[in-house]
Amino acid sequence: MLTARLLSRAGSLLQVICHAPYCLLIEIPRVPDAILRLALPSPLRRLFDYRAPAGVLRTQLHPGMRLRVPFGRREMIGILVEVTNTSEVPAEKLKPALALLDATPPLPQALFKLCLWTSQYYQHSLGDTLSWALPVLLRQGELAEARQERFWSAAPGASLDDPRIARAPRQREALATLAQHPHGVAHQLLSKLMLSKDSLDLLLAKDLVQVEIRRHAPGARHEHWLAQPELPLNPEQRAAYEAIRAGFDSYHAFLLAGVTGSGKTEVYLQLIRETLEAGKQALVLIPEINLGPQTLARFEQRFNARIALIHSAVNDRERLEAWLAARDGEADIIIGTRSALFTPMKNPGLIIIDEEHDGSYKQQEGLRYHARDLALVRARQENIPIVLGSATPSLESLHNAYTGRYGLLRLNERAGGAKQPRFLRLDVKSRPLDSGISGPMQQAIGQTLAAGQQVLVFLNRRGFAPTLLCHDCGWMSECQRCDARMTVHQRHGELRCHHCGYVERVPRQCPKCNKVDLRPVGAGTERAEERLAILFPDYPVLRVDRDSTSRKDAMNQLFATIQKGQPCILIGTQMLAKGHHFPRVTLVSILDADGGLFSGDFRASERMAQLIVQVAGRAGRAEEPGKVIIQTHLADHPLLVQLTEQGYFAFAEQALSERRAAGLPPFAHLALLRAEAHKPGQAEGFLDEACSEAERLLGEQNLTGIELLGPVPAPMERRAGRYRAQLLVQATARAPLHRLLASWLLVLEQMPSGRAVRWSLDVDPVDLY
Repeated sequence: MLTARLLSRAGSLLQVICHAPYCLLIEIPRVPDAILRLALPSPLRRLFDYRAPAGVLRTQLHPGMRLRVPFGRREMIGILVEVTNTSEVPAEKLKPALALLDATPPLPQALFKLCLWTSQYYQHSLGDTLSWALPVLLRQGELAEARQERFWSAAPGASLDDPRIARAPRQREALATLAQHPHGVAHQLLSKLMLSKDSLDLLLAKDLVQVEIRRHAPGARHEHWLAQPELPLNPEQRAAYEAIRAGFDSYHAFLLAGVTGSGKTEVYLQLIRETLEAGKQALVLIPEINLGPQTLARFEQRFNARIALIHSAVNDRERLEAWLAARDGEADIIIGTRSALFTPMKNPGLIIIDEEHDGSYKQQEGLRYHARDLALVRARQENIPIVLGSATPSLESLHNAYTGRYGLLRLNERAGGAKQPRFLRLDVKSRPLDSGISGPMQQAIGQTLAAGQQVLVFLNRRGFAPTLLCHDCGWMSECQRCDARMTVHQRHGELRCHHCGYVERVPRQCPKCNKVDLRPVGAGTERAEERLAILFPDYPVLRVDRDSTSRKDAMNQLFATIQKGQPCILIGTQMLAKGHHFPRVTLVSILDADGGLFSGDFRASERMAQLIVQVAGRAGRAEEPGKVIIQTHLADHPLLVQLTEQGYFAFAEQALSERRAAGLPPFAHLALLRAEAHKPGQAEGFLDEACSEAERLLGEQNLTGIELLGPVPAPMERRAGRYRAQLLVQATARAPLHRLLASWLLVLEQMPSGRAVRWSLDVDPVDLY
């Protein structure tokens, strides 16, 4: 008879196998306990060690899985980075993880790899980076599975001529509606389609409809992708399309630089169709949430495809469902803002970055990544093509195209035979302005409206007036928490700080001298809207800014009014400059073009040029020619002259030449160390010490080509009650800069003075403030 038993001895197991009359003693080495190295959503740039949860085998653990762990007095969701056998923490102090939340990693390996790169490049906590890549519900421990849902559909063979419903009109209507949705209607959408649950229950009892419990997914994959015919491509579009299509088999980066209205979107659509036909998915990034509905509508009109929309305005449940659908290959096209870059794709085929120049692609809090730059890294890692599109490419992208890193594709003509708008610089130095509007501008607006056309008035300053002034003593409305003036919002009777959100009621008398001669100075969109409504009472005046579009669907309602084509005046901020198509707008009135000419930020002129060209591009996009009138006190300024007479690319080449001479990006690499504190001097004190440490490290590591600039107070030193300062690190090469940053951060994290301030490091900053 064969018997076996295990005996324990320090460091090993003894297996005793007996088969009478003999016994055999075998020593089995003990398998060490698995040590789980986790990244936690914390600013601490380190990993944390735990023991495996009870009952979980080592073979069940894979990088990218989520575990619930104890952390101090609370619980956190961590991401497994590696499984090892050793730890610097004594074994008796290692805590076990509480639970393994996944059977398979919710983050595919490709996205996990991207997060590792992101954490290293942007010098940010890996735990925070991995957490950022997950939808909110997954960060909170929700299962990484699409929810099960009831779907109603017409039963096979069900007929509207069935005699059992001949005298039941509501049941017939319900059956007819279901017949139009062959993949079924989710239970939660019944009311949206005016489907009565009572009618459906009666149909179910008659076996005319059926109910299926299945995963919530965008629908089945289509064999025929086009819902409507494609538009013919002109020669320039065709050349761009063919060039990109030729690079579909591997990583290639293309800059599609097309003037406004040149048909870049049509090129995107036909490239996406090519991607879908190859059985792959496409990711399309857009700069602003308000572009989402119109982009989605255009894609839905063109394609029989499963489209997922991902941005911050989508609720957490919908975002998770879209994220999972993309991961599992059940969404063919993913459209979203910068955070959608972290959406996994089962079969990635193409990435498109629309309006690649837009500053919205740079995250300004927490993980300060640039979605455009990171998209290029992702495309390279996944070996797929990427297209950057813009009428006003960033100087960085143009430099990369000129040096051969990207393929440069130009669209110089507007699609459909539309003409480029004419520019007119209107000198207002000696002209009176009525709520920011000169007499000649009023006349041009009136003539355009009388001709049955629409007018776009651009003023990148929301509110009624930028400040409130006492004409007796000179007092001005200043924010109590910032070094900034409060903006007058007359409609609500408020003074608002556009930097920190502080709000006060408009005073009845001067807080300083008690006189009542308080006057709004300057003009914002509210004031211009009010004046235009008085000047042109027979025409609608529609305001588009953050205040007027804060209500849900407000933007869609405004644009629906514009698309009717009736003569009207559209006034707004830079929200109007991004990708909107207004075919009846023939006049663009820019009320103030001078602000970008005086900024201390070296990128200000680039932003101003992009904004003017983008706003101007809304004019004359159909049959009627367009005109752009720019009000300025500096009509002969070289930048304005060059931009309006020679175009954006002439300006860009001049700006690149100036950047090269000054040693500024894209010919240099920057990192910005920011600090803020409640007391004056604290932030600069921390940065002084940080600067000394950086100088020490530069010497110890023999790093050259790096310059430390500062520390200096921020341009707006006090904001939201905190005093701010910054230290700029400028390098001629990227490698030594990152070598410095990696060692410098280790020192900064240990500095006692750093505990009294709030500090952050911004790699490749786009705003120096």
